[in-house]
Amino acid sequence: MLKSTLRMKKLYLLLFVFPLFVHSQDILWEKSYGGTHADYLFDAQPTADYGFVLAGSSLSNKTGNKTDDNQGDLDFWIWKMNEKGDLDWQKNIGGSGFDLLQSIKNTRDGGFILAGTSSSSTGFQKKEDCKGITDFWVVKLDASGGEQWQRTIGGSGQDELLCAFQTKDGGYILGGSSSSNPPVISIKPNAKSITTTKADLFNKSEKSRGNMDYWIVKLDKQGDIEWQRTYGGQYADVLRSMEQTTDNGYILAGYSNSPISGDKTVSNKGIGDFWIIKINDTGEIQWQNTYGAEGDDQPYVIHQTSDEGYIVGGNSNSKNALTTMGGIVSNGTDYWVLKLDRDGGVLWSKTYDFGKVDILTSLVENKDQTYLIGGYAQSENKRPREGIVGKAMNMVNKEKDGINDYIALKIDEKGEEIWNKTVGSAGEDILRKLVETRDGGYLMAGTSNSSASKDKNGSIGGNDFWVVKLKDKEKVEKVKSSIEAIPNPVTTFTNVIIGYDFKEGTATLVDMTGRILQEFAVTSRTVPVNLSTYSEGIYIIKIKTDVKTESVKVIKRIQ
Repeated sequence: MLKSTLRMKKLYLLLFVFPLFVHSQDILWEKSYGGTHADYLFDAQPTADYGFVLAGSSLSNKTGNKTDDNQGDLDFWIWKMNEKGDLDWQKNIGGSGFDLLQSIKNTRDGGFILAGTSSSSTGFQKKEDCKGITDFWVVKLDASGGEQWQRTIGGSGQDELLCAFQTKDGGYILGGSSSSNPPVISIKPNAKSITTTKADLFNKSEKSRGNMDYWIVKLDKQGDIEWQRTYGGQYADVLRSMEQTTDNGYILAGYSNSPISGDKTVSNKGIGDFWIIKINDTGEIQWQNTYGAEGDDQPYVIHQTSDEGYIVGGNSNSKNALTTMGGIVSNGTDYWVLKLDRDGGVLWSKTYDFGKVDILTSLVENKDQTYLIGGYAQSENKRPREGIVGKAMNMVNKEKDGINDYIALKIDEKGEEIWNKTVGSAGEDILRKLVETRDGGYLMAGTSNSSASKDKNGSIGGNDFWVVKLKDKEKVEKVKSSIEAIPNPVTTFTNVIIGYDFKEGTATLVDMTGRILQEFAVTSRTVPVNLSTYSEGIYIIKIKTDVKTESVKVIKRIQ
């Protein structure tokens, strides 16, 4: 009787003093994409049709489930899939050199803007020569992956494009890092003309401040440069994240080891710090600050929150307190999340420890003001795969989860942990993006070099895109519309989303008089419809398939 009572007390302690997380995130499916060589994923976005688009770079030829040959060293590679992970379309874009795709973002016409770094000359899909060592390379695609335009932008040195996205005025903003200078043009005495050289084609207009600087380039709707700005100090300043703010300006976050110098007006705190700059809609600095302690503090994501403040995510190996509001690294390198007010003041500061080295790569705000954080843990994952919190973690044996494992973490508006989930193989798994999907689940997307083991069923090449779809059992799955048009109203393209499977069908666009304007066959559940040549008004798109016939009304506006 006494032994039984003691056992009950121990169980009580485990359940109530050291509460367990009841995990509701199950793996729905996981899939690998790539050829027999190496394919590296850097970004992923959910799409309006409940599917996803993946973006990265590939060394593989037409092997595995890759359908196009590689053109040069690395090429841009885009994979569009449906909600089950099955292929809608894929596209290989590259020149003869090195083309590293870092970012893909949805555009309001249902298409995509690609952003990366290129050393390629004209040839294959590259339409302009490289201007320096490496350049910004931007490619605009329509909803079905067709190229609309591309731009090569750079100076005489090294220019690395991190991201591009559509701005509220319909143009685009590019953010990256640069060591380039503008060309120096000299005219010989008595010269009758100026000889055009490669230097005349450079588009960098400001001198480099130091080793690397933040470089921001604003484009108009057609992809032509409107303005550009360089921000930097004496040493290395590398942009990691950028977002447009509610006042039409921009918030920039990056890594800096520069002292007060150049554009930097705040001193360094350690080996390297978070350097955050707020600029207006023409690039003028409104405020700036550095955050960190004596060690190396690396930011990766910044986001303006619903309260018009900011949340910043990265990692730190500093041993001293990161801010006066908290933040202590407990083991090697930890996630560091910092909540700021609208002027950059610290509201709270939290660290999260999963393994010896924890690298945060993704952070998004949910509609309920919670935050979804993604990254990976190296060496060992200290937490059990279903997560015990508080002091109870010390009671659990360490579990090796491979070289790196995907880590998902959800926190509330104060930074307190709600749940965490570890997904991994026996090899190296580098999570790049964690997003909440339209159906209420989660998508984990990154790169893996492991064959079948643990949560992974197999591999294709040396490194593959590896995508894991999680289902949240606590959320009611949203009922899909059988037909909808996104965007609506529309200025150029709209995409008709068919919410059911079918084999064949037709799409018909008619005006309000019943006149047929377009008619074409459809086989995909995403149907791009171009209304750019039509006047303002209301149009009907009829979708007839072997399952059913339905129509959707769209409003055409002139931007």
